[in-house]
Amino acid sequence: MSEAAAGAGASVRASVEAVFREERGRLLASLVRRFGDLDLAEEVTSEAVEAALVHWPVDGVPDRPGAWLLTTARRRAVDRLRRDQVLATRLAILQAEADRADPVPAADTGRDLPDERLALFFTCAHPALAADDRVALTLRCLAGLTTGEVARAFLVPPATMAQRIVRVKKRIRAARIPFRVPAPDELPGRLPGVLQVIYSVFTEGYAASSGPDLQRLDLADEAIRLARILRRLLPAEREVAGLLALMLLVHARRDARTGPGGDVVLLEDQDRNRWDRALIDEGCALVVTALTGGPPGPYGLQAAIAALHDEAADLAGTDWPQIVALYDVLLTLAPSPVVALNRAAAVAMRDGPEAGLALLDALAGEPRLRGYHLYPATRADLLRRLGRNGEAATAYREALALVGTEPERAHLRRRLDSVGG
Repeated sequence: MSEAAAGAGASVRASVEAVFREERGRLLASLVRRFGDLDLAEEVTSEAVEAALVHWPVDGVPDRPGAWLLTTARRRAVDRLRRDQVLATRLAILQAEADRADPVPAADTGRDLPDERLALFFTCAHPALAADDRVALTLRCLAGLTTGEVARAFLVPPATMAQRIVRVKKRIRAARIPFRVPAPDELPGRLPGVLQVIYSVFTEGYAASSGPDLQRLDLADEAIRLARILRRLLPAEREVAGLLALMLLVHARRDARTGPGGDVVLLEDQDRNRWDRALIDEGCALVVTALTGGPPGPYGLQAAIAALHDEAADLAGTDWPQIVALYDVLLTLAPSPVVALNRAAAVAMRDGPEAGLALLDALAGEPRLRGYHLYPATRADLLRRLGRNGEAATAYREALALVGTEPERAHLRRRLDSVGG
């Protein structure tokens, strides 16, 4: 093969991979909505990508590559159904049940969810599924994370996560959960699960669980896009406003979080002139909406904390007493070890590292923090500030054993070196 041909082949493969990353969620959602079978949708989507790798080098990349992949995948699905009459009969029954449960006249289709992926998000948030199973399935199938990446996000081995995803798919089939838009009266009950899924996608984008980069901005952007759609769909839901506000206020710092070489830049060292003021202004306005009209929700409270960070001129000028007070409310409303960890870090900024360290030490037996690298990393930083370098070095080594991304690993190595490690 000539160098030119090899280069063309590599270019086409890169095009296929780029289109697949962009379109995978849409492809799966469209296919699941039409055929009602998630396994079938995943299989024919993979086959469509394989077909693109064969045809695009010869025929060229089509003008609408996503539509090409969808058409090819649909044809493969139809072929499979024709070959498997048992499966075809089963799917026909499921489709009939879905149609009876959720008939949508042609004139009313404009009231449907404006993005097929959100329809699938609501399906995956079905109350018959456990909360963690909903998130795992959606991260794997819609956000495009590998099974290993989802496993790291849940702090479990990849084999365990693979078994969980298979089990969830079986449960969907066994319970005959229809892939349809929930009725209006079902939306409030499923909304917390959908918000959790969207925020999980954003979290993986903001702080990747593994890989060469600190951030996966494509995932963060996708989560914000879906939250904007949800906000238009449910404008009266204050927690939707809270989640969107939280993500915008955090995402506003994206450009300042890494240096020229991709190195981690901590909040205290970030150039705040690089923060996106338009996102901050939009997020702060949404915080007001999220906190007005009733008791605050967890996302609204976290958004208020993010707003206080973004509105401060520098780290010293941050309203740490107010942040600690908001964490106190959040711990009462939605207690978790990660919230307790974040509160301890805020207390350290308000009252000094000794006070924060005492709170962290009280969390030492929390099993959900044993695989979370930010626990020993935070503890190490407080020990370093207290001049307890030997203990800090030990904690930095513990964090290094758990961290997933290269930029964070490099940052922890530098900190370890700074305490003589």
